[in-house]
Amino acid sequence: MKLRKCDGCNNYTFKQTCPKCGKETVNPAPPRYSPEDKYGSLRRKFKESAAPNNLNKL
Repeated sequence: MKLRKCDGCNNYTFKQTCPKCGKETVNPAPPRYSPEDKYGSLRRKFKESAAPNNLNKL
């Protein structure tokens, strides 16, 4: 069992659906770091292009 978080009401639970609001829960932990990350450069490039001041470049 892993701790999960509801994005709707910010409630933490062990269930797949939130007992308070009924929405789907997600894993609140970030993915593990790997030095052999194949998609790291693409993820950083996307994050940089999605910044609020770069929206006109998309």
